[in-house]
Amino acid sequence: MGWIRKAFGVGRIAEPAGPLPPPAMKPVAGVRGSLQIRHVDAGSCNGCEVEIAGAFGPVYDAERFGARLVASPRHADALLVTGVVTHNMAGPLRATIDATPRPRRVIACGDCAINRGVFADAYGVVGAVAEVVPVDLEIPGCPPTPGQIIEALRAVTGK
Repeated sequence: MGWIRKAFGVGRIAEPAGPLPPPAMKPVAGVRGSLQIRHVDAGSCNGCEVEIAGAFGPVYDAERFGARLVASPRHADALLVTGVVTHNMAGPLRATIDATPRPRRVIACGDCAINRGVFADAYGVVGAVAEVVPVDLEIPGCPPTPGQIIEALRAVTGK
């Protein structure tokens, strides 16, 4: 029972929101309450996934800005793609894009997704995300911090 008293004594622990970043793109049409995001790992080292988990965890709490991860591309307004696109993931990435209803946004997260990063000359790599599917927003970093991820998502949601 001591942990309940401690939880109420400590209160909410979250990073402060800060000022709203300038809009990176037009808001997604039809999105009123929140931006539903499907995460796709196209061939990453999982560094970006750790930071995405941090962004949606209790400290940064991306959901308070209207961004929410969903399990199906059919429920998504945007795709958050990490990693270089490997030969094995090029087809599934295109299929995920096709399964996502329009209008949709594609966000490339991390240096590998943007410009192949350290995997530039790897034999199993098709290319960066923009070389396979159209990209609307890029989040640079190797890996980007949870704060950078949230800043980009806030630019999309306008919250």
